[in-house]
Amino acid sequence: MILGSVLGYGGDDPYDGWMRTAVAGATGYIGSRLVPQLLDAGSEVVCLARTPGKLDDRPWRNAVEVRRCDVLDAEQLVTGLEGCDAAYYLVHSMGSNGDFAAADRAAAANFADAAEENRLRRIVYLGGLGSGDELSSHLDSRQEVGSVLASGSTPVTELRAAVVIGSGSVSFEMLRYLTEVLPIMTTPRWVETKCQPIAIRDVLSYLVATLEDLPGSRIYEIGGPDVVSYHEMMQLYAEVAGLRRRVILPVPVLSPRLSSLWIGLVTPLPVGVARPLVDSLRNEVTVSAGRAAPFPVDPMPLRKAIEQALDLDDQLDVPSRWSDANASPARPLAGDPEWAGGTLLVDRQVVETRASPEDLFWAFSRIGGSVGYYTHDWAWRLRGLIDTLVGGVGLRRGRRHPEEVRLHDTVDFWRVSAVMPGEFMQLSAEMRLPGEAWLEWRVNEGSEGRQLEQTASFRPRGLAGRMYWYAMLPFQHLILERMARGISQAAEKRTSLDVA
Repeated sequence: MILGSVLGYGGDDPYDGWMRTAVAGATGYIGSRLVPQLLDAGSEVVCLARTPGKLDDRPWRNAVEVRRCDVLDAEQLVTGLEGCDAAYYLVHSMGSNGDFAAADRAAAANFADAAEENRLRRIVYLGGLGSGDELSSHLDSRQEVGSVLASGSTPVTELRAAVVIGSGSVSFEMLRYLTEVLPIMTTPRWVETKCQPIAIRDVLSYLVATLEDLPGSRIYEIGGPDVVSYHEMMQLYAEVAGLRRRVILPVPVLSPRLSSLWIGLVTPLPVGVARPLVDSLRNEVTVSAGRAAPFPVDPMPLRKAIEQALDLDDQLDVPSRWSDANASPARPLAGDPEWAGGTLLVDRQVVETRASPEDLFWAFSRIGGSVGYYTHDWAWRLRGLIDTLVGGVGLRRGRRHPEEVRLHDTVDFWRVSAVMPGEFMQLSAEMRLPGEAWLEWRVNEGSEGRQLEQTASFRPRGLAGRMYWYAMLPFQHLILERMARGISQAAEKRTSLDVA
């Protein structure tokens, strides 16, 4: 056995040795952490990704096959699963625009059909824990996806988990910000609902072990050893993080909608993500008797899971974040012709500089987060606050790493949409705007010396977009000019230190 020998249990191997495993959702929080675990367990991995470029800088990229695949495209799925023995389905549409339940239902049906056509031996699906007749729309959709997948001829093993505790997970970020930002909290009744959190490490162990499940479709529930309320989780987080105990004042009339707006205000989660999460917290999510997963995994206590997540954050060793999967769609470069794709309004700054290309890239690639924007940081913070108040992501997403940058990283309310180390970086705006916006830096070598070229571009949406651009133009031109000079000065200072 391949996987059995790694995980330490035996039995008849239903896969007879070699296995090729597809991972749908390989760019997401769970999927990108699962892939190296599967490689370590001896499986050959095929990553299915709508945007394959997001995997280019992963340390395991050369050890896997990557196939472009959108789960809403039935033909792409059939091709994507060719030659595979099993597949993980780690895809969901929470936080997307429109009817996420309908999109998830359609994607799951496509996946079940493609698995049947390719005669897969198993589908492994990670769903949501919860029982009863009044599940939230989010939990109901997650469980419906499991049913749709199992409606085909391919056996499905569905693991159901509640709160996943790990550096960068959506649940952990919500817990963290609620606890750290608000020493006194006025909260709805859901803070007293019981849940059974589980560490990301243990989720991955269960997922790998599940590949060798017995034939047939099954549903297993997974959770850590602690059953706690969200209130108790926040108090334990405060204790582990060295904070004072939080004062929590329940308010029974705070609706899920108001709760999600409140969470959107004080955490990095946009309202579209917070709302289904908050709605789900009214349901008790604990492992039912007789449904616990029978695999040799010894889940860690909640305290240890929180300690481990905080340690990885402190070491800047966060391999994936909840926001990784929500990249903006591919966009043209701001340096393209200004007529490309419609009206493109541009502010371009060119600064002569003595800095080296490496130091210029260092300076502009570390923008945002704790470094800030090199000028008028109060104005950027104000813009972030306004974005948060209107339901946007604001500045609180910060950065994955204070200086390193990779394609599709989040940088406050931006996302890295293109990057070429030592030469170029482009950020795509994800704040609330009447149009689409980009910030771009490029190192130019000319006959008269080296230049830093900074381009801010905006594609307006209707009259409101044009009014927004021209109303902001005097202020943003001043800020952007000083920002370009600040980047050049920081780079020149670093270059002079390197020379000295």
